[in-house]
Amino acid sequence: MATDYDAPRKNEDELSEDSLDELKGRRTDKQSAVVDEDEAETADSYELPGADLSGEELLVRVLPAQADEFTCASCFLVRHRSQVAREKGGLLYCKDCEG
Repeated sequence: MATDYDAPRKNEDELSEDSLDELKGRRTDKQSAVVDEDEAETADSYELPGADLSGEELLVRVLPAQADEFTCASCFLVRHRSQVAREKGGLLYCKDCEG
């Protein structure tokens, strides 16, 4: 609902003149419509574990790790080199896993 900031404001006396019944009547006039959802349509959007996805094709472009990135040996997330907390046996660990 748009608000007209240039409209004159009511003072305290005018605000007290609004009766409770009048305010209740305004509230019932402005009720929104209830949206009915189709349960079958909603259920179709969920994917169950173990579902056969062999016919699905991914349309995601995968980039290799950049020169300033590393893959954490604990959480396997690709992080920026500034997030390296420890190197052990040639493996890099991020600050989140070491913290």
